[in-house]
Amino acid sequence: MSLREAAPSIRARLANALTVWSVVWGLSVGAAVWLAAAHEVDELLDDALQSSAELVSVLVRTPQARGLPGGTVELAAGGNGAERFAWQVVARDGRLELRSPRAPDTPWRNTPTAGFGDAEHWRLYGLPLGADGRMLYAAQTRDERREARAEVALGAVLSALAVGMLGHLWLRSRVRAELQPLQTLSDRLAHWDLDPARGTASTLGPAERRELQPVHEALEALTTRLLARIASEQAFSAHAAHALRTPLAGIDTQLAVALRECPAPLQERLQRVRGAASRLQGVVVALLGLFRTGAQAQQRVTIDVAQMLQRLPAPGVQLHVAPGARIDGDADLLAAALLNLVDNAQRHGAANVWVDTPSPHTLRLRDDGPGITAQRRRQLQDALDLQATEGVTGLGLMLADRVARAHGGRLRLLETTAGFAVEMELAQPAATDHGMAWFRG
Repeated sequence: MSLREAAPSIRARLANALTVWSVVWGLSVGAAVWLAAAHEVDELLDDALQSSAELVSVLVRTPQARGLPGGTVELAAGGNGAERFAWQVVARDGRLELRSPRAPDTPWRNTPTAGFGDAEHWRLYGLPLGADGRMLYAAQTRDERREARAEVALGAVLSALAVGMLGHLWLRSRVRAELQPLQTLSDRLAHWDLDPARGTASTLGPAERRELQPVHEALEALTTRLLARIASEQAFSAHAAHALRTPLAGIDTQLAVALRECPAPLQERLQRVRGAASRLQGVVVALLGLFRTGAQAQQRVTIDVAQMLQRLPAPGVQLHVAPGARIDGDADLLAAALLNLVDNAQRHGAANVWVDTPSPHTLRLRDDGPGITAQRRRQLQDALDLQATEGVTGLGLMLADRVARAHGGRLRLLETTAGFAVEMELAQPAATDHGMAWFRG
């Protein structure tokens, strides 16, 4: 899993937080509204019950109602209301005089009680009918009140959730819009580059948000430090190259003199020493140029791999080069890389190294050494890909990877059943000088 996949997303975390907040807010507001509305619902239903009792009191005072003691009177309206509302007329002595069809046939109260009260499954309101002590009890079922409260609660919760979700969608769109400057900054950084030759860097442009201004300022300060360090490294490389060239040039001069003065049997050996010193001078210059920050392959030519390897010292290792193997690249840099890879093979117990070029921009080496495990190969490859080679790999692989990257490519560690195999992929240049060369200068 890559770091980008493993790292938490600010947008996702904010979206999840907003979702949870919207649900909690909706439920909390719904509960608060329900608690506030429940009391109001009870008051409204009590008012309606009182009004119903006053209306029924007028009806039961009619001569027709007074002439039917102890009976039932069809005064309630039909439909659902008749099932949830009932009334009784009770005498002073507790005797039931009149009742609606829904009312029980036993009095709700044995003694006259005015005002609101409760009975089993009913909410009551008692209203005196006159001086004779008769009482009218109007009642409403408790189920009616529970349903009213439930409807109010459901409406409050759904309304609060709807408002919360609308707020969530709006806030989510605002979060996406406010995070866009971060993506813009990331895109600018992806195309951001330093120009060590001029000591300048491409501009990031103005910050789109006030909070990003410190980031821009920190990046500009970092750019200044990087350019100063690059300039220092380039100056050091130039001085080091001059300091190393001078003794190497002196060695070459002394060898040239020795060639003229020494006996014939030693001339061939001294000539090889002089050639090795000349190649060493080229490799030193190439390495110093490579390790300058931002170094790139400058003079790419078509190189005969066999000729290149013939000039490299490889004691104790037999080199096998595929016929006609050629590679397009910087001769000095590739020589430095091959020298280190062959030396690595020899130090790890290889007796033979096979070299071929599957394409004009790919150089492959394979040896017959003990090799490494698949886990170690993946560890080395990850270190090379991430440019985190400190303490993981030696100079040989690191140098070969740097040379490949200087050509716009990369170093790949190949799977193999025996030995060790690497492949240097070199990006194809826009234009290649197809002359034959060995070392420059």
